[in-house]
Amino acid sequence: MLNKTGFDLWANHYDQTVQQSEENERYPFAGYKEILNTIYNKVMQKKHSNVLDIGFGTAVLTAKLYEDGHNIDGIDFSPKMIEIAQVKMPQANLMEWDISKGLPDFLKGHKYDSIVSTYALHHLIDEEKVPFIKNLLALLKEDGKLFIGDIAFATRGNLESCRKNSIDDWDEDEFYFVDEELSPILNTFCRCDFYPLSHCGGIFVISK
Repeated sequence: MLNKTGFDLWANHYDQTVQQSEENERYPFAGYKEILNTIYNKVMQKKHSNVLDIGFGTAVLTAKLYEDGHNIDGIDFSPKMIEIAQVKMPQANLMEWDISKGLPDFLKGHKYDSIVSTYALHHLIDEEKVPFIKNLLALLKEDGKLFIGDIAFATRGNLESCRKNSIDDWDEDEFYFVDEELSPILNTFCRCDFYPLSHCGGIFVISK
């Protein structure tokens, strides 16, 4: 798994790498554009809303929301990614933070209409995902929603099939979402719906 320095070095070429994978419908970014566009359209249902982006990277998604008048807060652990994103969103409140440490104190007391996270939470091990999502839910307004777009599979079998077919590129240091394992846990304290949009990607829509 890439560390902070690795992501800093990758930052200038990140979008190009994603595009090549997405256009060839290959793991890990097959379905990337559809995932981001779907989340964008859902967030856009409310005008001038407050949005928190967890792991915003080069701000492919949130820069569009920013341009459309939404208020953006965000955290990312790569200073270079933050630098790129801040140029696109000069008035956004962007903070350097490692999500493996949970959530930063500055978010406490904030309430958001939408929280988005795209291709970031797979860096958390499976045991960390549920408590992290719980903490994000506490930051939502009563009618707010959490949108997670990521490398994700309906079943463990689907994941293993993708791993077999993509073994030369597979990253063993990332921990991908499996709906049949995660959703039953989340549905004990919130509502969670999964929408697969490619053979290796999809969206979780989570609300209180």
